[in-house]
Amino acid sequence: MQGVLEDTLATVWRVPVALTVAGRTDAGVHADAQVCHVDLPEGLDPHPGLVGRLARMLPPDVRVRAVTPAPAGFDARFSALRRHYVYRVSTAPWGPEPLRARDTLRWPRPLDVDAMTTAGQGLLGEHDFAAYCRPREGATTVRELQHLAWSPVPEEPHVLVAALSADAFCHSMVRSVVGALLAVGEGRRSVDWPAALLARRERSSEVAVVAARGLRLVGVDYPDDADLAARATTTRRRRDP
Repeated sequence: MQGVLEDTLATVWRVPVALTVAGRTDAGVHADAQVCHVDLPEGLDPHPGLVGRLARMLPPDVRVRAVTPAPAGFDARFSALRRHYVYRVSTAPWGPEPLRARDTLRWPRPLDVDAMTTAGQGLLGEHDFAAYCRPREGATTVRELQHLAWSPVPEEPHVLVAALSADAFCHSMVRSVVGALLAVGEGRRSVDWPAALLARRERSSEVAVVAARGLRLVGVDYPDDADLAARATTTRRRRDP
């Protein structure tokens, strides 16, 4: 998505464009509420009708909902307070309904929602999530997981949704956490197992990374305009275990 949008904006503005995004998603992950910013050369008209023009130029699976001037100190990535993701799982023997097949994981085995919820509570708080992350050189794996809950979807029998919120997520963290909790839900692992992995300081080969298609970025929170720059400064400070 980022590359497609950069190329399209470069065509519109006739200058190279580099987007800064609120959260980099793995290939195949959906983003309903991505936020990004771009620094424009002084004097360049951002085009009042840009949303409509982009709707005509972008492929059907990429849409820009709004374009606004950024407040002073705003950084789409570092000014963010938290990100919200959801992961959809279908336990129906026949799999997801056709119109949801692109955003729902097929898991045709019963799952204990209460066990997964209990296991997830042990991951809340600030921890080193190295066991759940694909390492990146120089990057910290310390994150604060602020919310994790599983719930059924009333209008979609056999569908469960995991909702996760954190100040930030490292590479493959959400998909790994969901994979660990699914192992608990089908009885292959104890409810204490996901939290016990937090003691490790490297990626765990025991954790399955579930498919990207079930994951969606659904929200990004920012502080008030006056606090944007300070938040960006705080976020840039490296957190070590």
